[in-house]
Amino acid sequence: MAVRQLAQANDGAERLQVKSEVVPIARGAETPVERIRRLQWEASVLAAEQTEQFGADLAAMAQRAREIAEGGEVYPVGVREIAGRIAEDLQIKAKAVLTIQQRVGPGS
Repeated sequence: MAVRQLAQANDGAERLQVKSEVVPIARGAETPVERIRRLQWEASVLAAEQTEQFGADLAAMAQRAREIAEGGEVYPVGVREIAGRIAEDLQIKAKAVLTIQQRVGPGS
């Protein structure tokens, strides 16, 4: 795995990005194809993490909308109605997003 370090230039105007990688001698350096596959796998794992967080965020917003919809006369009638519709819609979409991601799985 690449290690990234930032070093500040003497004038403080720019930061240089230095990349280095520790490679076991027995394994040798990655071929371009191996590196592409590894990077694609890493990208798909990150995408899975972001998708799961997105689904959780949708579920949280659905809960907040549900609280407003059930908030009683403190909230205007129109706001409660819209919040109720949004709560139902977001909950369905959150479940769909999470279900799709679980079927596909990270690194797929």
